Amino acid sequence: MQKKHCAFCDQIVRITADGEYDQYIDCSCSPGGSYKLLRDSYEAILALSFQQKRDMLHLISGYICEKTDCGEKVSLAFSDLEDIVNAPDIPVTAEDKGNRLLQYLYRHCDGPGEAVVIHPLARSYNLTYSPNLQELVYLIDRLQSENLLIREGMNFSLTPMGWEEAAATAGGRILQQQCLVLLPDDEELKAEWQEKLWGKIEQLGYLPRLLAGRNEAANSLESVADSKLIIADLTGQSPEVYLAAGYALGLNLPVIWTVRSSEADGLRAHFQEIRPLVWDTAEELKVLLQQKLLK
Repeated sequence: MQKKHCAFCDQIVRITADGEYDQYIDCSCSPGGSYKLLRDSYEAILALSFQQKRDMLHLISGYICEKTDCGEKVSLAFSDLEDIVNAPDIPVTAEDKGNRLLQYLYRHCDGPGEAVVIHPLARSYNLTYSPNLQELVYLIDRLQSENLLIREGMNFSLTPMGWEEAAATAGGRILQQQCLVLLPDDEELKAEWQEKLWGKIEQLGYLPRLLAGRNEAANSLESVADSKLIIADLTGQSPEVYLAAGYALGLNLPVIWTVRSSEADGLRAHFQEIRPLVWDTAEELKVLLQQKLLK
């Protein structure tokens, strides 16, 4: 198995050949992932002057880290480096760099207070496009003083204020599109959605609002009309859920149907016509919703 220094983080990692590219696997630029570098570009990067390396390489490492963490594939050549470094979305100010850390935590948790482990911290300063650990620690202290995050050793969590700040800027999306979630009058199911799925819906760019039970039926059609997205869970086959979702379809609003797998075979509606997302656990449904909304 071949190993090589990553040109950007200087970590010795496994590489595999892929045509004219080398794939660098699980270095600090892409923990748990990988990126590709045109093989002929490696020596050109090493030949850069000390000052050029000092000015550029940590920014490229931050770029790779953020892109691969967001699930994007990264393939680079030497000719790409200058464009990346000079791109307008590369953070320069302390505020912008701090926001990158908030957004990283936001991607890896389901709500404020949930801990995200960053380890080893000493090799994670590219999360903020920083040139060294000292700057990362400064940014962490600054975010703590602003009541945006909490650090306990290697565990980091967003405060409610930090969650809102990250949500407002994540991926350049502003949370302004209302999503109406239609559920049956089932307290356990409602709690599961609000505790485990609300955060994921927010991450995907929507402000979720719950509509459940007969007591809210009178206002349901007005709420539907004010929404940009409807998620209708058919678990329990609530007539109110069918009514409100059907009304949304009549308004040409997008409707995502969901149902617990244990009740999928008993749906009154024709299964193939609505094509619901069939789920067993909230964790499984998070993945299905993300795949559906990011198409």
